[in-house]
Amino acid sequence: MRILLTGGCGFIGSAVVRYLIEQTSHDVLNVDCMTYAGSAENVASVSENARYRHALVNIIDAKALKPLFESYQPEAVMHLAAESHVDRSIDGPGAFVQTNVTGTYTLLEVARGYWNKLSSERQKKFRFQHISTDEVFGHLDENDPPFTEKTPYDPRSPYSATKAASDHLVRAWYSTYGLPCLVTNTTNNYGPFHFPEKLIPLMIIKALRGEELPVYGQGKNIRDWLYVEDHAEALVRAVERGKPGDTYAIGARQPHDNLEVVKKICAILDELRPDEAGPRERLIRFVSDRPGHDFRYEIDPSHAEEALEWKATHDLDTGLRKTIQWYLNHSAWWQPILEHRYKGHRLGGGS
Repeated sequence: MRILLTGGCGFIGSAVVRYLIEQTSHDVLNVDCMTYAGSAENVASVSENARYRHALVNIIDAKALKPLFESYQPEAVMHLAAESHVDRSIDGPGAFVQTNVTGTYTLLEVARGYWNKLSSERQKKFRFQHISTDEVFGHLDENDPPFTEKTPYDPRSPYSATKAASDHLVRAWYSTYGLPCLVTNTTNNYGPFHFPEKLIPLMIIKALRGEELPVYGQGKNIRDWLYVEDHAEALVRAVERGKPGDTYAIGARQPHDNLEVVKKICAILDELRPDEAGPRERLIRFVSDRPGHDFRYEIDPSHAEEALEWKATHDLDTGLRKTIQWYLNHSAWWQPILEHRYKGHRLGGGS
């Protein structure tokens, strides 16, 4: 299968690219305009493979996208390109509207124009897969049942609102035009190559540097943590097996509050690289909560597990250990980010 994948130099996108090249026989055209969160190093291990190529194109640029579709002739689109950090969306929501809403609309229209010209047989096989977040569902109270594919939308930040808008656009293009679309919504991901503004990589790096570990509120916000390589496998299963018009809620069944996660990171680091100053829990500091900080996210992945014949294989302890070891072994990847690409933007303590 020839797959046109957007955002393949980002965190989740690059994990999908690596999985596609290393674990399948599919071809990949990675469409990525290389924002601050994208890095060629994320896909360096597969960049020389004959089944991989990269196009430096922004998804809002229809004139640049159309020739890619015509020349590459994709059999599927996996749309992962997005602005995704809640703190950044609060500081500057315009970029999120531009990429997540306008970009998705543009990609849908270019894909529809291409799809309309295909033979009926190729039209039936074509898939447009939109990768989204569980944050579109709002938040859960402590005793609420987990999100499912049927949960009503209730976005509460500029980020989640723009992702909700993009989800609705994709479903509308399926219902109105017949474009064979499907949507996946997932929980918080973590793992190698995670840009160090998100909770887990931020805490790992700060703890290694002996810096304070800022945790929003009292650290009681709960997230369902999914190891990124498990997610990549699920997304590939979805593009291979998913049905047009369907939605797949992808989760790990691993809910933990932020403070528990930070303490686990401290304990694993204390074991793998002890600090002469003492246990790293001493560095935890509670900071003012951010606006609109959702209390709890958790997904019931039963439908995805059955339909895609998939289940997350990493529990949080196993995934965290692998992730921390990766950051210990790859300081040459994250140190330049802190020194050059992250200046002037605050480091938050949320998820």
